[in-house]
Amino acid sequence: MSQQSQFALMTQRRFAPFFWTQFLGAFNDNVFKTALLTILTFDALSWTTLDVGLLNQLIPGLFILPFVLFSATSGQFADKFEKAGLARKVKLLEIAIMSMAAFGWMTHNLWVLIAAVAGMGIHSTLFGPVKYAYLPQHLKTDELVGGNGLIEMGTFVGILIGEILGAMLVVHQPWGVQLVAFGAIAIAVLGYLASLKIPVSPAPEPELNINWNPVSETIRNISFSKQNRPVFLSLLGNSWFWFYGAIVLAQFPLYAKNYLHGDHSVFVLLLTVFSFGIGAGSLLCEKLSGHKVEIGLVPFGAIGLSLFGLDLYFSSVSYTNTLAVGALDFVRQTGSLRILADIVLLGIFGGLYIVPLFALIQTRCDPKHLSRTIAGMNILNALFMVVASLAASAMLLKGFTIPQIFMATAILNAIVVVYIFSLVPEFLMRFIAWLLIHTVYKVRTVNADSLPSEGAGVMVCNHVSYMDAIVIVACSPRPIRFVMDHRIFKIPFLSWVFRTAKAIPIAPAKEDPWLMEKAYVDIAQALHEGELVCIFPEGKLTATGELNEFKGGVMKILERTPVPVYPMALRGLWGSFFSRDKTNPFERAFRRGPFSKLELVVGDVMLPTEVTPEVLQKEVKTLRGDWR
Repeated sequence: MSQQSQFALMTQRRFAPFFWTQFLGAFNDNVFKTALLTILTFDALSWTTLDVGLLNQLIPGLFILPFVLFSATSGQFADKFEKAGLARKVKLLEIAIMSMAAFGWMTHNLWVLIAAVAGMGIHSTLFGPVKYAYLPQHLKTDELVGGNGLIEMGTFVGILIGEILGAMLVVHQPWGVQLVAFGAIAIAVLGYLASLKIPVSPAPEPELNINWNPVSETIRNISFSKQNRPVFLSLLGNSWFWFYGAIVLAQFPLYAKNYLHGDHSVFVLLLTVFSFGIGAGSLLCEKLSGHKVEIGLVPFGAIGLSLFGLDLYFSSVSYTNTLAVGALDFVRQTGSLRILADIVLLGIFGGLYIVPLFALIQTRCDPKHLSRTIAGMNILNALFMVVASLAASAMLLKGFTIPQIFMATAILNAIVVVYIFSLVPEFLMRFIAWLLIHTVYKVRTVNADSLPSEGAGVMVCNHVSYMDAIVIVACSPRPIRFVMDHRIFKIPFLSWVFRTAKAIPIAPAKEDPWLMEKAYVDIAQALHEGELVCIFPEGKLTATGELNEFKGGVMKILERTPVPVYPMALRGLWGSFFSRDKTNPFERAFRRGPFSKLELVVGDVMLPTEVTPEVLQKEVKTLRGDWR
């Protein structure tokens, strides 16, 4: 696999123009919206006699409404039309909307500005499916996590800078309105110029007939996504993140004012540290995932969202300052650094949660349906954000304080994620595997890019310890169906792990002929469905560290389903606590110390006609070498 830093993508045409197009779009959205909300808050009488509180609710709602109404159609556009050309048309639309907004700014016409808010919502709705469907077309599988991390980082940084700049520019005297009006047009033009460099991205389904009915198309998209359970639950997990984030972020203005006794600069500080956290977490994903789609990070992120959401409650109620403070004075107050740490860690774990979910959707979804799936997700996101607003309002009406809202949301997050991960145990199993190789072992892969990104195959490996399957899972970007001795399959705790991974227990014919035959039927079914199957041809753990004789089971598998074979070798597990080395296990563990080095070496793919047990044993022994 490619081990170059994700930042190398910023120098390449297949990614950088698209990144800047997306960044400038998010930036411009927030310059415009924040400037409008700010001017209505501080200079309302110059613009309208309407209730300002009502307008502050109406404007964000109008921006979200197009996601509900037009996402289904925009998803079809992104699947039917070439994406680079579509991105340029969306950027031209942005220039037209910002030109209309400039007219509204210069004439003090509030309704023209409100129409422009809805227009920018349409702009974002059209670009959303393009954004996430573009990446799998131009990035390798091992670059997707890094690419998504950069996009998420850029989006939140663009939002943050846009909010700060919009609030600062519009109150600048005497040219604030003009700076916003023409600055937004300039940003839109820069976005269009960046889009001109986006490489051609062919449409996955150019013959698609557009269904203009948003209701029936939305239902059809969600129904289609339900057929792929991990993808559908990832969509729900993604929308849940926006529910969580919408509740927390919506409380920041009053939280900064009423609980921290801060001015506007304290609110900006909270947004800044949260956005920094999201960006840092998004970028960390590539490092922690080892350049692959590591969904084990999702439970890790979810745990952090609950833990630091709870601690934000405790740090808030222990904050004692009652004097009005600016950002610098706030930082000097007792307890302020703990509050800021909680918020930045919420952002970091939020990034660790959301980026792998996007990558999973992109790699597991039918490529011809990816844009429409993303569009369906955008609709769910919008609906979840509306429900979040209603939930926060209901809690406030019930007398909840804002710190109590943080606590309630963190507890609700724990309940929801436990439910989702119980439905798709693969998330939790991958988390356990990821945790294992980042605490007990330090695993290096050799030639792992030989493993197929899609399609059926049989993986063959030496059998050294009870941890072999978990180590292999942690190194593979794809789910694997393991064939293992029924006695190992029944080991307490590990049995639960193997069941969640849909391992296939097998027994010798003399012990349980029915179970042996069922195993071969299950293997054939898994290969027929395009899955990877891993077997340990020795049939038992090594008692000496050397390879046992390879049995003929692999030949029975290939006779039924001739598929490619991928020889592999584990190195460094012999002598570990989980191997059958007869020396004192605690002494061995102490001698090896934490972060024991392991390697998983993958050989070149073999055709089924080239395979015999003897050939495979020789190949695996060569791959393992002298390091047991």
